[in-house]
Amino acid sequence: MKSLGTVRKIDELGRIVLPIETRKRLGLEPKDPVEIFVEKDRVILKKYEPTCIFCGGSDDIVIYKEKRICKSCMEELSKI
Repeated sequence: MKSLGTVRKIDELGRIVLPIETRKRLGLEPKDPVEIFVEKDRVILKKYEPTCIFCGGSDDIVIYKEKRICKSCMEELSKI
């Protein structure tokens, strides 16, 4: 993990501001969803990308009965 040398304080509501360089590097725009992970003593932020519940792929995602499924998995399911 690469340190950017940037330190930010958490405000009274628990928020932090991500530096513009970090947002640009991750392709984050205002209102973009971000996933939050905790790994041991680390907080990890990742740009949210919907993935298929079966294969984990992120191409050609459709929502079926409130579940995200890629078109190739849906085609395989239709053969069953």
